[in-house]
Amino acid sequence: MSSFLEIAAILALAAFMGAVGQRLRQPLIIAFLAAGILVGPSCMGIIQSHDQVELFARIGIALLLFIVGLRLDLNLIRTTGPVALATGLGQVVFTSVIGFAIAMAMGMDMVSAAYVSVALTFSSTIIIVKLLSDKKEIDSLHGRIALGFLIVQDIMAILALIGLATFDMGRSAESSPYIAMALVIVKIAGLLLGIGLLMRYVLPPLLKLLAASTEMLILFAITWAMLVSALSDHLGLSREVGAFLAGMSLASTEYRDAIGARLVTLRDFLLIFFFIDLGARLEWSTVGSQIGKAGIFSLFVLVGNPIIVLAIMGAMGYRRRTGFLAGLTVAQISEFSLIVAAAGLALGHISPQTMGLITLVGVVTILMSTYMILYSGRLYDVFSRWLGVFERSNPYREAQCNNCFLMPQVDVVLAGLGGYGRELAENLLERGREIIGVDFDPQALDFCRSRGIPVLYGDMGDPETHDGLPLVNARWVVSTIRNPDVDLLLLRHLREKGFAGRVALTARTKEDAETYLRANPNVVLRPFLDAAEQGADALTGAWHDLYQETDWPVAFREIRIKSGSAFAGHTIRDVPLRSEANVSIVAVSRAGRVFFNPGPDIQLFPSDRIVIMGPPDDLRQAEAMIHRVVDPSTDEDPESVSLVEARVPAGSARAGKTLGDTGFRQIYDSTVIGIRRGDEYMISPGPHVRLEVGDSLLVMGTSESFERLRQDFEL
Repeated sequence: MSSFLEIAAILALAAFMGAVGQRLRQPLIIAFLAAGILVGPSCMGIIQSHDQVELFARIGIALLLFIVGLRLDLNLIRTTGPVALATGLGQVVFTSVIGFAIAMAMGMDMVSAAYVSVALTFSSTIIIVKLLSDKKEIDSLHGRIALGFLIVQDIMAILALIGLATFDMGRSAESSPYIAMALVIVKIAGLLLGIGLLMRYVLPPLLKLLAASTEMLILFAITWAMLVSALSDHLGLSREVGAFLAGMSLASTEYRDAIGARLVTLRDFLLIFFFIDLGARLEWSTVGSQIGKAGIFSLFVLVGNPIIVLAIMGAMGYRRRTGFLAGLTVAQISEFSLIVAAAGLALGHISPQTMGLITLVGVVTILMSTYMILYSGRLYDVFSRWLGVFERSNPYREAQCNNCFLMPQVDVVLAGLGGYGRELAENLLERGREIIGVDFDPQALDFCRSRGIPVLYGDMGDPETHDGLPLVNARWVVSTIRNPDVDLLLLRHLREKGFAGRVALTARTKEDAETYLRANPNVVLRPFLDAAEQGADALTGAWHDLYQETDWPVAFREIRIKSGSAFAGHTIRDVPLRSEANVSIVAVSRAGRVFFNPGPDIQLFPSDRIVIMGPPDDLRQAEAMIHRVVDPSTDEDPESVSLVEARVPAGSARAGKTLGDTGFRQIYDSTVIGIRRGDEYMISPGPHVRLEVGDSLLVMGTSESFERLRQDFEL
């Protein structure tokens, strides 16, 4: 078999295993390791071109480290405060110490035990980011803390690789090990100085020049990563360290996100070969003897690592739920663990058996932790009762985020302060409603505070948060989270608590909307679907048919009638556009229908799209008039409208007459929306319905109208 055909067969099998892994909701690392095992000598024996596969693997690892350096966000560590450093360093120290003790107790030699203990400390940033993003928890407090200490772990992994290179140079040096170590320090300093000078004087103008072509920018990024990686390898500092430093040198530029986004796919493609090569090189004849040890180490990673994080975060004043969810992100070992172990195997520090042990632990922990993170909420519900020991009586750090006790009684509790949530909050405030926004993203909370939106820290996926919501006088609880699991949990808990107000949920898709409707909230908001309908109206409405060039000194403009507009609810006759702005309304688009040359009695409603015609300068004046918003304080208070039950008493002059005959609406300024007669209910009765003695009427009106009603009915 030719090398080309061999590579093609390997990729085909990797694609198949990746599809299977995706179906099982597993990270691709597991699928590619499985593919490597299948093509290796212990199974199919397809792989023969080890040199080619190894070369691709090395390039993939170099790109991985380059992107890690490129996206190294030290600001994230600073913004999450000391918890990122304390948890990251604490977890690394405790895990490595305890892991080393376990390995020594199993009879492993010190070097092998050291490698195993170090491998247990690293968690996969790639996997965690993907899982948290899928669960929409990447911006949550526990998500940001997890990313913070994952960055700390990545830095520790780089230091471990540097340490290995230093140790190897010292061991192979003919002179004193101390001289060799000093030489390593000099080389590192020289490399950093050279990169620093290039960052200062060369890279910024060069990148600006190359950025005119995206292809050239990406080509330079790859070339730069390979050059610095090769130079570092030549100096004896390892290729991985050089690639990481190359990425760091571009991390402060404005092009880092563009470069990183375009290299991710290439990185993932080349990393396939690393995991395939790793799986193919495993000697499964020796792995079987490691199953017992792998089980013990896997149990320690799956249970011990989260407990370490939970204990540290609890001691620092975080709630047990936050610590538990953050702790689950370290319940696996990462690609860095395998890279460090592979480096140790190449240097002759560890045996193939130890390499197989670390790989087996990686497979088990990645496999199990994926489901632990995906179902973290359910796991917390199961174990929460036993986690109280890890929570202080006053979890003051999270309490600092809460300012609910400063807030007045509110009309609306708004959960979710993303883009749609913030806009909804500002619109409600403009309409005079007292609101409080709830979110678990510290940055979103800070942004809303700066815009004058009252906020409360809270994770709506946590039932304990529901208990702390200011619901006493709230008329609405609105969720814009667009996560069906969280939204339905909130709805269920509000009903269990006996919440007397109304609940609105926000659907992202038609499927979500149907799911919510089955749960029967009061309102289902559909921002994406409604926006799509409005977009279709805009593209197919009157403007589409009327727009044309003309040599007359007139122009056309389409304007959407906004809620609260001074013209909403008025007829065209009452809109003074022609008299005050010298423009005319020539068409009205409403719900997919178009009214050309509309008559003066056509009423304008919010969301109507009107086409106006007139001189260009006058159109701007007209648009300003249309967009003028009525002061909500001048409107009738909607709270003054309510329902009351009125009974037709014996001897009533209204008995025996129809609703139309009584002139109910005109006399009492109220509306009968239902009649109960014995066990019979009449909903929305027409004017022909005749009233009888003993009828109970469900009437909608104001307090003033109810006083008039009291004169003829029993309330």
